Amino acid sequence: MLTMKDLNLKATTDILNSIMEFELAGVVRYTHYSLMVTGPYRTPIVDFFKAQATESLLHAQQAGEILTGLEGHPSQRIAPIEESYKHSVRDILEESLNHEKKALSLYKQLLETVNDSSVYLEEYARTMIGQEEMHNIEIKKMLRDFS
Repeated sequence: MLTMKDLNLKATTDILNSIMEFELAGVVRYTHYSLMVTGPYRTPIVDFFKAQATESLLHAQQAGEILTGLEGHPSQRIAPIEESYKHSVRDILEESLNHEKKALSLYKQLLETVNDSSVYLEEYARTMIGQEEMHNIEIKKMLRDFS
């Protein structure tokens, strides 16, 4: 078990569980999106969403490994997924951006919780924040043609 001075173990494991649930919802969300894309640019967009689904699963697994390392119990739930029934590429990208912003906020919440308690958990949170910020930038760039 990882032991860190002054680490709020309950808050940390609760956030890690939330991250796991949210990232697992991302697997479902992005898989759904990859199936719903139509049009002349379908192939690269489908590939993008499939890659996002794969990455979401990896992120969920990483959070779960840390969670169990802290003797937490990983949830078997996924976060709620709202279905807008709007499947234009623009709508899907906008929903993706909202999803990525929420993921970013969860990792920032983790960083605030573990700050000055664990270098490893701080670095993990910072790394994930960096990845989520890059996802936000990428999706914003994809949305530019729709402005």
